[in-house]
Amino acid sequence: MYQAVIVGLGNPGPEYAHTRHNCGFDTLDCLLKEAREEGRVRELNGAKFSCELWQVDLPRLSCDLLCAKPLTFMNASGRCVQPLLAWHKVGWDKLIVIHDELDIPAGQIRCKFGGGNAGHNGLKSISAQLGSNDFLRIRIGIGRPPHKNTVINWVLGHPTSDERENIALAEAKALDVLACYFQKGLEAAVSLARSVGKND
Repeated sequence: MYQAVIVGLGNPGPEYAHTRHNCGFDTLDCLLKEAREEGRVRELNGAKFSCELWQVDLPRLSCDLLCAKPLTFMNASGRCVQPLLAWHKVGWDKLIVIHDELDIPAGQIRCKFGGGNAGHNGLKSISAQLGSNDFLRIRIGIGRPPHKNTVINWVLGHPTSDERENIALAEAKALDVLACYFQKGLEAAVSLARSVGKND
């Protein structure tokens, strides 16, 4: 049995690649890249769950992981996550979701277990399908647009070059937060996440 399932949220297709809403996909790509260089990655058939799927062994995370990118589009992410967990008999307390977050400045990270979904449709879908909010979230900050009525275009748009640099650093640092979580627990991971983008 896998010790954790890590799901990076985003929208499939080249038109959405590296948009703000796809921070979860991009962070998972960072994890897979490191695992290919320093550990092991085995691509699995995720068609049954409407996702891209990998078995990952990354030494500094110290556990066997199942990593997924839902192909259901963001607003239906739960239609991938719920059957994926059920089939592999993994409880939602072992689920880690990586996603973009409007309420956090670009380049910063937050980590939390449970709580509300802050209007994030991907999280709403997962919570609705699972019947619970009790899973870990790694939240990659993208900041809010200058005007509220441009939120959809903002999240589906590409960051500026400066924003992209900050977000890319946060996506890489998210692996440190994950390692901290597995090695030292939730409180240490929350503390480390809060330092990202502030003291670098």
